[in-house]
Amino acid sequence: MTELFTDDEVIMIVTRLNRQQLGRYVEADLVRPLSAEEGIFFRKVDIARLELLCDLAQDLDLDEGAVGIVISLVDQLHGARRELVMLTEVIQTLPTDLQSRIGAALQQA
Repeated sequence: MTELFTDDEVIMIVTRLNRQQLGRYVEADLVRPLSAEEGIFFRKVDIARLELLCDLAQDLDLDEGAVGIVISLVDQLHGARRELVMLTEVIQTLPTDLQSRIGAALQQA
């Protein structure tokens, strides 16, 4: 079961975050809480992302535009990593001789 947190709980957990920043991050689609009839709820991954956003904004003194660019690049890297993992898993299902040929071709590239 996924543990969900209210905005009040998130602000207590992410101590460097205030309600206005949280609202701006949600509005800018930098964090995507779950919506329900009872309100919005954040997951643990959202909390980790908010910690990263605070690091970028406060520790590195990046403005919101720069934070958006950096987080977009981080998202792209995570997406590329997922695709690489999937590709590796598919290659592992192929016959050994084909795996060897793919490995040899990659070494030559």
